[in-house]
Amino acid sequence: MNIFNEKQVWFVTGSQHLYGPKVLESVANNSEEIIAGLNAAPGISVDIANKGTVKTPDEILAVCRAANNDPNCVGLMLWMHTFSPAKMWIAGLTQLNKPFLHLHTQFNAQLPWDEIDMDFMNLNQSAHGCREFGFIGTRLNIERKVVVGHWKDEQVHKDVDEWCRAAIGVEAGKQLKVARFGDNMRQVAVTEGNKVSAQIQFGYEVNAYGLGELSDVVNSVSESDVNHLLDEYASTYEMAPELLNDKDQKILMVQEARLELGMESFLNSVGASAFTNTFENLTGLTNLPGLATQRLMSKGFGYGGEGDWKTAAMTHIIKVMGQGREGGTSFMEDYTYNFGGKGQVLGAHMLEVCPSIAAAKPKLEIHRHTIGCRCDIPRLIFSGQSGEALNVSVIDLGDRFRMVVNMVDTITPPASLPHLPVAHALWEPQPSLNVAAAAWIHAGGAHHAVYSQAVTLSTLADYAEILGIEMVVIDNDTNLRQFKQDLRNNGVYYR
Repeated sequence: MNIFNEKQVWFVTGSQHLYGPKVLESVANNSEEIIAGLNAAPGISVDIANKGTVKTPDEILAVCRAANNDPNCVGLMLWMHTFSPAKMWIAGLTQLNKPFLHLHTQFNAQLPWDEIDMDFMNLNQSAHGCREFGFIGTRLNIERKVVVGHWKDEQVHKDVDEWCRAAIGVEAGKQLKVARFGDNMRQVAVTEGNKVSAQIQFGYEVNAYGLGELSDVVNSVSESDVNHLLDEYASTYEMAPELLNDKDQKILMVQEARLELGMESFLNSVGASAFTNTFENLTGLTNLPGLATQRLMSKGFGYGGEGDWKTAAMTHIIKVMGQGREGGTSFMEDYTYNFGGKGQVLGAHMLEVCPSIAAAKPKLEIHRHTIGCRCDIPRLIFSGQSGEALNVSVIDLGDRFRMVVNMVDTITPPASLPHLPVAHALWEPQPSLNVAAAAWIHAGGAHHAVYSQAVTLSTLADYAEILGIEMVVIDNDTNLRQFKQDLRNNGVYYR
């Protein structure tokens, strides 16, 4: 089930001329059947393109160079049907700049015990050929995904799709531009970072724009477009009629609609799919965007508060990787703890939580914003959907980037929180609040994170491996003493 449009993973089969034309014809036919089966699998979300059987060093080099130059190719899936002497792969793999997955499978599932002869053995020797290919990947020190199992197995489909989504995320990062409106929040350390290092590592650009440029676009939004958007608000969310009937409240709604339309127009005009702002710098704008930011996130834009461009970028990338899956992705912050009973975290932000994570239809209300700019701002209010989720924080340690991931179990709040005027999610961190918070702090994780129920730990691990960044995981298997030692070991490895 292809949900990523023109993006492809190239399927390349390895063999050699030694076996003769009849065997190579069978190799090609078997490959076509496998590719058709993978493309028909409902669990695989990226189109698998057949790029034929490579039998010589020149053919391997040519397909690797072609993959490098095709913007729609996000990676390769390599399978050795027969024995493919690995020295043939050196030139191609050393020039390949796209990630690859090594599919260690076999055309047949069951062995035909009463029919096996040497012709069968020579044709169906993936067990042999893939080990030869595996050596050269290790010898060249290339990070790659190895998926083992029969190509019809659902677990193989799941493992393949996790990697494909990671490759899509890596490609999305290379195409990403992050727009910064205003600077980093004053004196905050973790949201800072080296933008040049980030562009080298992840591929995305981080560019600053003056608030005057943005406000000019916001102020130019037409009245008809604003009215159309107000109608959309009324049909999409639960809201009191007076928000559009009361003169003063409608003014606030109009301002928010202008912000949404203006920001979206500006971001599209500069090719940005993520953005940051800060309540300490809003010159020219009516208020800190609340509803506007929430709705832009729901459309796929990444966001980071207080100038946090790393989280803004990661929000967009994870949204891309999670397309087509149940559950949403949002900018998030560990806001306050519940130490009573089982330790819990109430996650929220001042305004900007994406409605893609909502358990029910959000309510649109106007409340006073009490930090920085003190004014009434429209926002969506809801609780997050219960179920397993994860929090992701990417930090800049100076000599490398580290991705911190905490698995969490989101639950329904025990009360309606009638006086909390912001969207929120309540979760129990794995393995416990005490261990998880200590591990997060030891790892240097930020107070901002990307919260997601749409991506898996496996996809994030593949993403980190493709990019060569450090990843540390806090889950039910975390032991704090071992976790601290792992951080020390990682420090030695990456330095």
